[in-house]
Amino acid sequence: MSAILEVESTLTDRYQTTVPETVRRALQLGKRDKIHYTIRPDGAVVLTRADAPADADPVLGKFLAFLAHDISNHPDRLQAIDHSLVQRLQALTEGADIDLDASLSMDDE
Repeated sequence: MSAILEVESTLTDRYQTTVPETVRRALQLGKRDKIHYTIRPDGAVVLTRADAPADADPVLGKFLAFLAHDISNHPDRLQAIDHSLVQRLQALTEGADIDLDASLSMDDE
């Protein structure tokens, strides 16, 4: 039989709390992950990791997590984009009609 581990956290004046480290590890939670609450008839609340949406890109999520981690650990590596590069990019894309919500064609996938 597995052991039961109990932990506590405190609500702030704004009804917020920090998820204890042991719970974050057990649920494999990272920053910006979602939490799901199930309230049972007896009043018990079960906290689980919310499943990622079916259309979520796991590779993109891992890459963004990597970037966030790297930026947090090495802020000295951040560099401003050169103004001349911004001007060049604007010139290259001037007049391009782009719908960011449009689906990609089969050739682009």
